[in-house]
Amino acid sequence: MLELKNLSYCVRNEDGTDLTILNNISLTIEDNKLVVFTGPNGGGKTTLARAIMGLIRPTSGQIFYNGRDITDLGITERARLGICNGFQQPPRFKGMRVRDLLCIAAGNEKLPQSVCCDYLTQVGLCANDYLEREVDTSLSGGEVKRIEIATVLARKGSMLLFDEPEAGIDLWSFARLTETFSALHSKREATMIIISHQERIIGLADEIVVIAGGCIRHRGDRETILPLILSNTTGGCALGKECSIK
Repeated sequence: MLELKNLSYCVRNEDGTDLTILNNISLTIEDNKLVVFTGPNGGGKTTLARAIMGLIRPTSGQIFYNGRDITDLGITERARLGICNGFQQPPRFKGMRVRDLLCIAAGNEKLPQSVCCDYLTQVGLCANDYLEREVDTSLSGGEVKRIEIATVLARKGSMLLFDEPEAGIDLWSFARLTETFSALHSKREATMIIISHQERIIGLADEIVVIAGGCIRHRGDRETILPLILSNTTGGCALGKECSIK
């Protein structure tokens, strides 16, 4: 179980004033749930995910995972506890093959080719075309994104975080990715947190958390929250006036 208690994050402006990015967020996510963070751009979704990942330390508040205070742990220590991350802009590794990345992620340098193929197939990639390719600039942003998601699957973590996994992915691959998330969730073997604006991904959620202005504006099941989002997006800010950002 993941618990966020009174989490805040501030940065210092050039003029010496503080800018609050996250403001006193408290949230509990139960094991094996699929939770989607959504809301207007600049609302704090990615910053919150980075705090959970261990990429930034909150200015105040605490983060607990399975009862343990992990607030001061970095990304490597959190990975050892089973928290696995998919970044919005995955890195490239010249000289490293896709096969190598999957083996490292799985912790098995002799990972069978059939298993590698399965991970790639789940994200809409043909294994024969990609296993021996280097993860360098010859790959498109969408291809790198899908390869990274395959490595997250290979890690078999207990908590999987994905920051806008649909970014840079074509419609066919997006459909396959949605199927992958649905299949993963149906196994109930890991907690999944996905940052997304896409209705098809939001529609998979057990719980939707709407974040705007650094705060949680709404949270609830998809039957309650999704209709509100769909009926209030024409003005450019999900859930209208209640999500106003200054």
